[in-house]
Amino acid sequence: MKKSAIIISLICFIFSLNVKAQDEHHKGKEKIKAAKVGLITNRLNLTEEQAKGFWPVYNEFDTKRWEIRKNIRQITAESRNTTSSEDKILSDLKEILNLKQKDVDLEKEYMSKFLKVINVRQVSELYKTEQLFNAMLFNRLNKKDGKDEKMKMERP
Repeated sequence: MKKSAIIISLICFIFSLNVKAQDEHHKGKEKIKAAKVGLITNRLNLTEEQAKGFWPVYNEFDTKRWEIRKNIRQITAESRNTTSSEDKILSDLKEILNLKQKDVDLEKEYMSKFLKVINVRQVSELYKTEQLFNAMLFNRLNKKDGKDEKMKMERP
């Protein structure tokens, strides 16, 4: 009976840690998103009218782009398996190229959508701001992990 109670308590404790970790992960993602929205809004100097039209389009674009890039990361991670056949590796490489093309096609499609709600200078600034934000995020995460910014590239 005591063993059962201990096991149940341990399972509940582990479950609560997992829930807490997921909650913290979600809060972290929300903070990152809020920082990105703030930076884009500030750098693009959106009017109220532009913001109403821009954010739904941008959020749709960002979601689709994230999904494509997630798929690329998954295939890349899977292809690190050294026991894969050459046919599988080739298939993965082709799929990654197809996904990269979808990413480019998505950017072309959404550039025209952005131009319907913001001007060309703001679209250009959007792309620069996204690069800036990603670099800032990357640097911050590296510093948080205690990694040197001038890390040497190593082969896995």
